[in-house]
Amino acid sequence: MKKFVNFLKEYSIFAILVVLAVIFSMGNPAFLKPSNILTILRQSCIMGILGMGEMSLIVVGGLNLSMGACVALTTVLLAVFTVNMGLPWGVAILISVVINTVIGFLTGVIINKTKIIPMIGTLAISNLVSGVAYIICNGLPISGIPNSLKFFYQGSVGFMPMPIIIAAVVIIIMGIMFKFTYFGRQIFATGSNREAARLSGVNADKIFIAAYTICGFMCSIAGLLMLGRMGSGTANTANTVDMEVLSALVIGGVSMLGGEGKVTKAVGGFLLITMLTNGMTLNGVNEYVQKVVTGGVFLLSVVLDSYQHGTFTLMRHIQSPKKAIKEAETNG
Repeated sequence: MKKFVNFLKEYSIFAILVVLAVIFSMGNPAFLKPSNILTILRQSCIMGILGMGEMSLIVVGGLNLSMGACVALTTVLLAVFTVNMGLPWGVAILISVVINTVIGFLTGVIINKTKIIPMIGTLAISNLVSGVAYIICNGLPISGIPNSLKFFYQGSVGFMPMPIIIAAVVIIIMGIMFKFTYFGRQIFATGSNREAARLSGVNADKIFIAAYTICGFMCSIAGLLMLGRMGSGTANTANTVDMEVLSALVIGGVSMLGGEGKVTKAVGGFLLITMLTNGMTLNGVNEYVQKVVTGGVFLLSVVLDSYQHGTFTLMRHIQSPKKAIKEAETNG
C-alpha cells in the first residue's frame, strides 16, 4: 500500500492530465488540435511564471497573496512609462523590474522582522499596492501600448509563441536552482525546519527574504506578459491570479507545510488548471459552474495534501498491520 501511495503521489498529476484530455476531446475534438494545445500553453505562462515565485515562498515557509496586485501595478507602470512619459520600452521594463523586486524584498523584510502571518501581511500589502496602481492611472485603463511590449505575449519565434519561450526559460532556471544549487537546497532546508537549518549554518532570515525578492521579480515578468495580453495598463487586472496559482501549486504537490515540492509536478498543476478552464469552455460549460469545479479541485487537493503528510485522520489506514498491532499493544 505504501508503494502504491508513493506511486500515486509521483505520477497522479500526469495521469489526470491524460484523462482530462481524453474526456474533453470526446466532448469537442477541437480540444486536441495543435492550435488549441498552443493556446493552453500560452494561457498557462503567466500562472507558471508567478508559480515559480510562489513555489519558492511556499517551500521556504512563506506565502504571497499580493502577486495579482503587483502584476496589475506592473501593467500600469509600463503603460505610464511608455505611453505617457515616452520612455524607451527597454528602460520602462528595467524600471518596472526594479520596482517589483524592491517590493518583494521589502515584503520579505517586513514579514520576517515583524513575524506576522504571511497571509495577513501580504493581503495588506496587496491592498496597498493595488491602491497605488489605481492612483497612478486614476482607475482608468491606459491604452496605446507600443507593439514592442505587446510582442512579449502576442509575438512568436517561428511557430512558438513568445510567452511560452519566456515561461520555459524561467521554469528551467528555477528547476536548476531548486535541484542543483546550494541556494536551492537552503530554501528546502529552511522550509523543512527553520531552526535546524539555522543551527546548521544556514542564514534562514536571508533565505526567507531572498525568496520574497525572487517572487517580486517574477511578478514583473508576469506583468509584462499580462500587459501584452490585455493590450492596456489596467489596475484591476489579475484579481484572481493568486488563488489560481495556489491551486495549481497544491495540485502539483507543493506542500503548504513547506519544505517539499517539485518543479515538474508544479508545471503539471499549472497545465491542469488551464486545461480545466479551456476544456470546459470548449464544451460549453457555464462560467459559474467552472468556478465551482475549480474550487472543488482546489479543496480536494488541499485535503489530499493533508492526507499525504499525515495530518489527516485517515492516514492511519495505510499503516502496516504489524505496526498497527504493535501500537495497539503499546497503548493497551
